[in-house]
Amino acid sequence: MLELFDEIKGDLQVVEEELRAVVQTQNPLLTETSTHLLNAGGKRLRPALCLFGAKFYNYNLEKVLPLAVALELIHMATLVHDDVVDASMTRRGIPTVKAKWGNSISTHVGTYLFAKSLILLSKYEKTPIIARVLSSISVKMCEGEIQQISSSFNICQSIKEYLHRIKLKTALLIAASIQLGAAACGAPVSIHLPLRRYGHNIGMAFQITDDILDMVAEESQLGKPVGSDLRQGIVTIPVIYALTCCQQRKRLVELIGKVEKTEEEIREAIKIIKSCGAIEYSFNLARKYLLKAKEELKSLPDIPTRFTLSLAADFIGVRKF
Repeated sequence: MLELFDEIKGDLQVVEEELRAVVQTQNPLLTETSTHLLNAGGKRLRPALCLFGAKFYNYNLEKVLPLAVALELIHMATLVHDDVVDASMTRRGIPTVKAKWGNSISTHVGTYLFAKSLILLSKYEKTPIIARVLSSISVKMCEGEIQQISSSFNICQSIKEYLHRIKLKTALLIAASIQLGAAACGAPVSIHLPLRRYGHNIGMAFQITDDILDMVAEESQLGKPVGSDLRQGIVTIPVIYALTCCQQRKRLVELIGKVEKTEEEIREAIKIIKSCGAIEYSFNLARKYLLKAKEELKSLPDIPTRFTLSLAADFIGVRKF
């Protein structure tokens, strides 16, 4: 993935430096917790897509930098809050803010990071689409998380319901990242709308792949325990598919519905899900979204960034972490 970012490597480093500067405060605890989260690393996918989007029209790092930083802050805020809700002790292979400082501090750190993003976004008064899109998406992301919590351990979920949930949770912010990067530099709708559709499709594929990796990845690569979704009762696409066709459905229903599961039961559930082709089905669904994403690129200017975005779609389909 780092090779995909070669075109924006220097500017992405500026984003990283700005992120670190933004979280420096007079409060040592806020600085320490926010820096801990930054030090955990991450793909920086959203700011990278923001920069790539900007490449399609009058690229100017100064214009797009506050937006790129704000997008990552929004994402970081959701991660901190997710770790509280999910009681996650590790992320990206290191202790979460929740694990080191507890729920109260974590909740306020997440809110602080989101508030910091609002300050940065206020710089775009002359580009109202940015505030309009991100405010709407922030509401929808919360709706997606609430839907996920309220449907925990519920085996009666359809593929349609799952896709709607991951659209709200993940795809909308990824789509906005690349769309608004272009809009911040003044791109017309003929450019930023196809970019949004591209971003939506890779966002859907990204989350589907995440949900697959939760069952098949190596824990050392994943950075958190395998089977985390099953532990929390989160019903993802491999589970939904397996429930429709696996021979051991009764046992899988029993395992999914258990609030407390042993490690042996987690492994058993994953084995049942794998046995009926659910992983292959889920990968194929992700690939369909990636093909749609690459189709959207055809209407965009033929610049090197367009080829990079095509490669990025390919990467999402084969990534291991």
